[in-house]
Amino acid sequence: MTTPVRHQRGAAMQARPVGWARNPLTEFDQLLSEMSGLIESTVGAAAPAVAWTPLADVTESDDGFRIEIELPGVKSKDIDIEANGQELVVTGEIKEKERKGVLRRSTRRTGSFEYRLRLPGEVDTDKINAQMSDGVLSITVPKADVAKPRHVEIREASEGTGSDG
Repeated sequence: MTTPVRHQRGAAMQARPVGWARNPLTEFDQLLSEMSGLIESTVGAAAPAVAWTPLADVTESDDGFRIEIELPGVKSKDIDIEANGQELVVTGEIKEKERKGVLRRSTRRTGSFEYRLRLPGEVDTDKINAQMSDGVLSITVPKADVAKPRHVEIREASEGTGSDG
């Protein structure tokens, strides 16, 4: 029985690192962006714009949730926050800047964005707080009093209340 002959691939294939050289989500996002540009150039500017999702961190504490969304260059007046039950929706738009000259390359996001989050547990929508600082939108969503963990104190039974038998 003979073993199959293994052919060596070109030097270009050997120089490529094993595994993902870059973040696969970034590559997928770039592919979607290029496909959108292709559709717009084929169909025209009448093609509906697809909302993109900004990067965000969500942390949970005993008191509530904190959501930090990266929105560099966005003014707070261009952002809308809606809370409905356990769902939080942040929408807005990054407007295209007017430029002089020819734009040769652009990798910055523009257009409508949308961030949706379903929070695990009951929240107090009346006490949601949001603030914008250094291009980061910070939203604090307090938990409802029913959902907050409560420490139960264990009391020692007094000697007179025990049953004698």
